[in-house]
Amino acid sequence: MTPNALTIVAVVLAVLGGAIAVAGLVALFRLRVVSATARLLLAALLLSIGALLGALGVGVHGYRALTHETLAARIDIEPLGAQRFSARFRYPDGTTTRYDLSGDEIYVDAHILKWTPWANFLGLRTGYSLSRVAGRYRDIEQERNAPRTVFALTPDQRVDLFTLRRRFAQLAPLYDAEYGSASFVPADRMRSLELRVSTTGLLVRDAEAPK
Repeated sequence: MTPNALTIVAVVLAVLGGAIAVAGLVALFRLRVVSATARLLLAALLLSIGALLGALGVGVHGYRALTHETLAARIDIEPLGAQRFSARFRYPDGTTTRYDLSGDEIYVDAHILKWTPWANFLGLRTGYSLSRVAGRYRDIEQERNAPRTVFALTPDQRVDLFTLRRRFAQLAPLYDAEYGSASFVPADRMRSLELRVSTTGLLVRDAEAPK
C-alpha cells in the first residue's frame, strides 16, 4: 500500500463515515435514538480511522524510501577562513543548496523510520528525512560560546511522523523503530563528500573520483 493508496483509503473511509453520520442524524430526527446512536458511533470510528490514515499517508511523503545504503547528497567543502567554510549540497534529483558554516567540522543529522514486517507488507518501507546541517567545533568551550551556525535541510512537513507517533498510540504496532542519526567529519580543506544513509544511520565518506 503506497502513501497514495493510504490517502485513497482515508478518503473512502471519510466519505463512508460522512454518509453514515448523515443517516444517523436522519434517524435521530425521526426519534430512533438507538439506531441513531449506533450509526453516529460507527461514523465517528470510520472518520477517526480515515483521519489517522490520511495523516500517515501525508507524513510518509516527507520521507525517502530506504532499502539498502542510499546516496542522500554529495557535499563539496570549501574553506572560507579560520574555522569558516561553505558546504554545497548536491542532491540526486539535481537540486543544490549552499550553507556558510562556522567550526572545524561539518555535522549532519537525519530522522530514520523503520516499520514492522506487517507494515512492510502494506508497502511501507524504512525511510529517512535529512534534518539539519551545522558547523561543529572540536573544542567544547568554543562549542558553548563561539558563533553557532545551524540550518534546516528539509522544509517543515505538513505532518511530522515522529510527532504523529507520539500523539497516536494506535500507530505503535506499525513502527519498529524511530531514531535520529548524525555524522560529522573535518571541514578544514577542500574536499568532496558523499552523505549516505543506511538502515543503521548516516555515513559520510570521501567521494569517489569519477571514472
